Amino acid sequence: MSLLLEIKDLHVAYGSILAVKGVSLTVNEGEIVTLIGSNGAGKSTVLRTISGLLKPKSGTITFAGEHIEGKEGHEIVAKGLCQSPEGRRIFPDMSVRENLDLGAFLRTDKAGIEADRERVLELFPRLRQRYEQKGGTMSGGEQQMLAVARAMMGAPKLLLLDEPSMGLAPVLVDMIFETIVKIREQGITILLIEQNAAAALDVADRAYVLESGLIKMSGNASELAKDEAVTKAYLGG
Repeated sequence: MSLLLEIKDLHVAYGSILAVKGVSLTVNEGEIVTLIGSNGAGKSTVLRTISGLLKPKSGTITFAGEHIEGKEGHEIVAKGLCQSPEGRRIFPDMSVRENLDLGAFLRTDKAGIEADRERVLELFPRLRQRYEQKGGTMSGGEQQMLAVARAMMGAPKLLLLDEPSMGLAPVLVDMIFETIVKIREQGITILLIEQNAAAALDVADRAYVLESGLIKMSGNASELAKDEAVTKAYLGG
């Protein structure tokens, strides 16, 4: 299994406040790796730094053998690292079709774009039904599907998912996680940030537990799901 993403001793600050304090983690090709932790632990900060939205204070981020820390977001997307952001952030006045087109805006391979469009519409049949509907008129669950589908239109080698289950009804949460497994089956590696630790650990291969900007535990996801400290802190045990 080859190494796709490696973060070493990452420090990220907002002004004088250090939000991430020396995080190191790896993601291998073909894995689902999850980063769990309570609200404010620094999970989204890590993801936003990987995708170039924040610049690290120190530390390195290597993607597919290349240093990407400090690069611009669009350069990182072009390398095959695409994010579905927290809070969905779809374009509400644009249709499903237009949102998907925007996901592929850096690509020039027309046949590949059409194949990926068909692939995401198969993964999310609801989006096919809503194809010409404005994003802002859809339900929260449908918007979340669109956010993930839009990220997939960038042809990611690594898909970053930031809180995909946030604010969704339990039945939709199950559907989103089933889809995450299907996406991996199609050969896309996933780094998943999630507050719903039980669901995340259920689909992930490996997991890291982040607390106050520090990695407190890491290991096999199914083993961490049985760990007493994890159960107590995150799984309501």
